[in-house]
Amino acid sequence: MTINVLIAESRPAVRAGFRRTLEREPDIGVVAEVPDGRAALESAVRLRPDVCLLDAHMAGPDGIEVTRRLAARRGVAGAPRTVVVAPKGRDEAVLEALRAGASGFLLRDTSPALLVEAVRAADAGEMLLSPAVTARVLEGLPGRRSASGRGHGLSERELDVVRRVALGATSNEIAADLHLAPSTVKSHLARVQKKLGARNRVEVAAWAWRRGLMTAG
Repeated sequence: MTINVLIAESRPAVRAGFRRTLEREPDIGVVAEVPDGRAALESAVRLRPDVCLLDAHMAGPDGIEVTRRLAARRGVAGAPRTVVVAPKGRDEAVLEALRAGASGFLLRDTSPALLVEAVRAADAGEMLLSPAVTARVLEGLPGRRSASGRGHGLSERELDVVRRVALGATSNEIAADLHLAPSTVKSHLARVQKKLGARNRVEVAAWAWRRGLMTAG
């Protein structure tokens, strides 16, 4: 099944580059590319893409506001998931995008492979952050009290999964690294979230950074 993507990006050259990268993949198709948030919202409702790739700073509304409005429609049939793209040096945009309901965050100069992986992850209901910003941003995320208490009760295998989630890896990447089935990784992650009281992968990652699991290897 093809993953249909809408690209909303203010710079024509960047839009064209994203399209070329995505259309090389047999399982991804670009249904439209637009220059601003107004066109993005209209096209998202009309074309019902699976994933919207959104420029964080395009003209009104910007990608974060578009994300917020589309997230509010998440229960509506055909409402897409979103991946927000921003230039380097705008760490605050990551937090804004995640709070708005984004399924991913990438730097504008991200590698083609990571761009493709972010789209696939969003379509699968997962979350992927650019590794270049993961550590800096997640250390500053406020956590829920239940996710930072003592006695987390995680097994060594669950901790292996948590560390890789904190580095921005998808379930398929974690599965390959740990020689597990992707379904097994997802089962581990579901148990981790229940034990920590974490609502999603981002809170799991933030917990790992706060507890020093990453500096401990």
